[in-house]
Amino acid sequence: MFVSNFNYHLPEELIAQQPPADRAGSRMLRLDRTSGQWRDRSFRELPDLLRPTDLLVFNNTRVFPARLYGHRAGVRSQPVSLRNPASKEFLQGKIEVLLTKQLSPDPASASFWEWQALVKPGRKIGLGEKIYFDQSLEAEIIARGEFGERTLRFTPVDNFFAVLEKIGHIPLPPYISRADSQADRDRYQTVYARERGSVAAPTAGLHFTPETLERIGARGIETAEITLHVGLGTFQPIHAERVEDHKMHRERFSISPEAAQKINAALSSGRRIVAVGTTTVRTLEYCAAQLPQGRPLRIEPHSGEAELFIYPGFQFRVVQALLTNFHLPQSTLLMLVSAFAGREPVLAAYKHAVQQRYRFFSYGDCMLIE
Repeated sequence: MFVSNFNYHLPEELIAQQPPADRAGSRMLRLDRTSGQWRDRSFRELPDLLRPTDLLVFNNTRVFPARLYGHRAGVRSQPVSLRNPASKEFLQGKIEVLLTKQLSPDPASASFWEWQALVKPGRKIGLGEKIYFDQSLEAEIIARGEFGERTLRFTPVDNFFAVLEKIGHIPLPPYISRADSQADRDRYQTVYARERGSVAAPTAGLHFTPETLERIGARGIETAEITLHVGLGTFQPIHAERVEDHKMHRERFSISPEAAQKINAALSSGRRIVAVGTTTVRTLEYCAAQLPQGRPLRIEPHSGEAELFIYPGFQFRVVQALLTNFHLPQSTLLMLVSAFAGREPVLAAYKHAVQQRYRFFSYGDCMLIE
């Protein structure tokens, strides 16, 4: 199976550059995965389209300001005005760092200060080199990976995440061709975001408002929250030609006892589980895939790291319906959706969405696949 089989034509002007004025005002393409038929709807109709017996599962991860700008250590011929008083070295060359994964969330661990990151321009940054940021924050390169991946060790500071809130930027995707703004700190975040740790929003959830959630609750539809912190596993491009040759990065997840109880109750009673977003799908299906064959399907409350790559041929065991945004050509997310509803029906639906001028990607419109 080739990555090129998941390509489609998308005019650049259909890539949403700004969030809609109204979160819940997006269009929604409803796709029947049995018949392959679609229908143009609006997201506001979602509460009425769901079944009263559905369990709606959300990813409650919270995006943090993971993009940092700094300078690398330079030579002493640099202007004195760029002297770093802490290091007594001179600085040169602007460096962009995107933090993708904290190696340990435990403040007592030495790995708490170590992060996997994407660094640009990566080729110029060698092992042992330091990067200096504002607020007296500095980091050393301690390992190199492929495609600009680096491991950084930060010098300990008081309240590391408070410093990131001051100097960091919201990590808008590269297809949004503008700098982040103060408004993005709210709009590139779901209204139910709780657990800090993502470098990209679970974008299917961006459409929900408190009013939408109230309408869902008023219909008696049950909801549950799990956590998967979005990192390289979700948004890293595929560099292989064959789909099967791609390897997913591991992303940290957590399922609470309350969420597990709700999911298992739905599974045992045959109720439909509706995933809000592909990250929710991957978490639930990863947990199911760890169970031995022949064992009753039951999700246990636990935390771990998921690296499940879902592409056509995958057998879904938990999720029966999916709310998702439109995804990039040749991406792992488009492959997941194609596995769920079929490659040809999905690409036909995408072609229709392009013809009807839907808005694409993070701040764009959505699909309900049933």
